[in-house]
Amino acid sequence: MAALLVVPPAACTDLTEVPNDALTPDNAFRTDAEIVAGIASVYARLRSPMWGYYNLSEITTDEMLVPTRGSDWFDNGRWLEIYRQTWTANSGSALDDMNGTWNDLFSGVARANLMISVLEQAGGTGTEAPLAELRTLRAFYYYMLQDFFGGVPLVTTTELAQNARASRDSVFKFIEAELNATRTVLPDRRPAAEYGRLTRGAADAILASLYVNAGVFTKDQGINAAGYNSCSGVTVSGGKNACVAAVEAADRVINSGVYSLAATFANNFSINNETSPENIFVVAHVNQPGLGLSLPMRTLHYNQLSTGGGGPWNGFATLAETYNAFDAADSRRGMWLVGQQKSFNTGQNVTDRNGAPLIFTPEIANIEQASESEGVRFNKFPPLPDALAGDAHPNDFPWFRLAEMYLIKAEALNEQGQTGPALAAVNTVRARAFEPDKPLAGLSQGGLRAAILSERQFEFAGEAKRRQDMIRHGRYLEARRFKQQREAHRVLFPIPTPQLQTNSKLTQNAGY
Repeated sequence: MAALLVVPPAACTDLTEVPNDALTPDNAFRTDAEIVAGIASVYARLRSPMWGYYNLSEITTDEMLVPTRGSDWFDNGRWLEIYRQTWTANSGSALDDMNGTWNDLFSGVARANLMISVLEQAGGTGTEAPLAELRTLRAFYYYMLQDFFGGVPLVTTTELAQNARASRDSVFKFIEAELNATRTVLPDRRPAAEYGRLTRGAADAILASLYVNAGVFTKDQGINAAGYNSCSGVTVSGGKNACVAAVEAADRVINSGVYSLAATFANNFSINNETSPENIFVVAHVNQPGLGLSLPMRTLHYNQLSTGGGGPWNGFATLAETYNAFDAADSRRGMWLVGQQKSFNTGQNVTDRNGAPLIFTPEIANIEQASESEGVRFNKFPPLPDALAGDAHPNDFPWFRLAEMYLIKAEALNEQGQTGPALAAVNTVRARAFEPDKPLAGLSQGGLRAAILSERQFEFAGEAKRRQDMIRHGRYLEARRFKQQREAHRVLFPIPTPQLQTNSKLTQNAGY
């Protein structure tokens, strides 16, 4: 699935002439292999959000931060700006991370639109399944776009034109309609040769997440910034309550017989996690430069690992409060690195760049002047010691796992007042984490709501879920280490200035 559509630049000035080596709907995609390669190009764009979308989903929350370490990681204050939520539409993080994410996601939409156009022109009975696959991919790109920016242009053709923003609710309805139309066409399972491609379970997982977030995802403005945004107050297609629809979508995955919880938590993230029975929708990675995972490089110390692309970058760390929230008996606590550190290549103790023992400490005294060793590190996705490059770790990144279906079901049931069944769903996930088992019990609806948010952090820390969860629960803007609570409009990112400059029909999000 690593194939990319590459159109070499034309050495001519006649912009109406199509170069002989350009791929167009008329001269390419005529064989099954070409069509698969074209579909693969749409999947390939899923690696790009692993930078901007991932970083912004984590570093704007209480889960991760990037402290300045000497001259490293200042980057004109961009990383601290993200953590402190002080960005503007024209600031460093907006011009780089947010603008990059906008471009990455709309690039995925554009590639999907191209291939959909190709297949629709081709016609025939053999196009139904790949069309469903492409429409589902496009819906997921729009899922991420509205998550970050609210209402965005809804573009479903290859026409080159400026487009005004659709309301966020309209984007929500588009995603919902696309997924409901495609889910029954997608296969329940894929053969090994098609690993990483979408299934019916993936479409249902996206729907379950869409519905449980409906209290946020249907609003451009008016999101409750300091209280829970329940799915219970939203009606979706078919006149259903969004919480009911969330349970139904989650149950379709849970009861499909296709997925099961992995024997251990770590199985879902290892360098060979393609064998996990729990992962529903993943970004597939391989040990090739540019085609693998770079998360280990962002967090590990320079001296902990040596790959074909050099050592790690010693950047991302975790807040002490987050690390300390994990129960000492919770096996998931092992995803963090703290204390004396060892080399992933040799297994021996390592030192910092000054020759002192490298000991990671939970506390970061000053995020503007942190030492090399301050901050607990994230190691959910362990590195491949002999990776060919720093961005070549072969761990697949799971956008959705079966564990999340249980926790979405629990949250949506709890919002319907069904606390008992909700507790049972949460405890299904907790049972794997504790030995002996440590189930939750005796909680009120409000108490269970808070417990589910905590459980989601314990289970999904570092999986780009935290920003979305905190916004839904009205916790995203809380003071944390800030002097005061952040402004309400920051639950959405600004439309980056370069986009406003190139599309006169765009309007800025309120507050920016």
